[in-house]
Amino acid sequence: MLLGQIFTDNPFLLMALFAGLAASVAGGVIGTYVVTKRIVFISGSIAHAVLGGMGLALYLKRTLHLDWLKPIYGALLFAILAAFLIGWIHLYYRQREDTVIASLWTSGMALGVIFLSLTPGYNVEVLNFLFGNILWTSGQDLFLLLGLDLLIFLVVYFFHRKFLAICFDEKQALLQGLNVKGLYFLLLALVAITVVLLIQVVGVILVIAILSLPAAIANTFTNRFSSIMGFATLFGIAFTLVGISLSFLVNWPPGATIALVTTLGYFVNLLCKKSA
Repeated sequence: MLLGQIFTDNPFLLMALFAGLAASVAGGVIGTYVVTKRIVFISGSIAHAVLGGMGLALYLKRTLHLDWLKPIYGALLFAILAAFLIGWIHLYYRQREDTVIASLWTSGMALGVIFLSLTPGYNVEVLNFLFGNILWTSGQDLFLLLGLDLLIFLVVYFFHRKFLAICFDEKQALLQGLNVKGLYFLLLALVAITVVLLIQVVGVILVIAILSLPAAIANTFTNRFSSIMGFATLFGIAFTLVGISLSFLVNWPPGATIALVTTLGYFVNLLCKKSA
């Protein structure tokens, strides 16, 4: 069966592909900042903290009959709150970020488990977010993804040079008169939004790989920042396309398959660079 037929004959796969492409573009752009700034594990903390937001949103939806309230809305709120809390404690209380990461990681998961235990009914929605729900992407979800993509692009377009300054040398950025603290919070907010985008594709558990590995691979081909973004986006799209196709052919979970393909691509690239 031709690759094109796989998607044209299966509307769910086609919608999943569009969602994967939207998330890959944001992941390639923001993942480059994350890898350069070396804040990869912050994304992991945010990803696990959002479980509390998902659990809260689902609890309110079921108990107060708020049909419009989706778990992703709670995830987005908790992601941004977690990102700001990490930045605030790091900047103003001089605490190590890894300690804050550990506390947010556990407290977010704990809150999520508590809210889910209090929520009536079977919580399949949150299970989809834990392990990826890309095949359940609706038109409304896709519009939300594209809207978040647009927001990310607009912010990056206007603040790219300033983000570069704080990624490479915060002290020099201060000497240039830049608002380093404000830019750091803004960058963390973009990381939070991107994490929520990628959770739609691969779930909470596997989001770190999809955010960081395409940019890490791209960095082995070029040192030019804009080129790394472009290559990371292309790698993300390629891994998503291959992962979704492979998951359909062998009947594997698509989110886990995309993450596995991405990880294999990273290790293959490492071996090729080492032997070259």
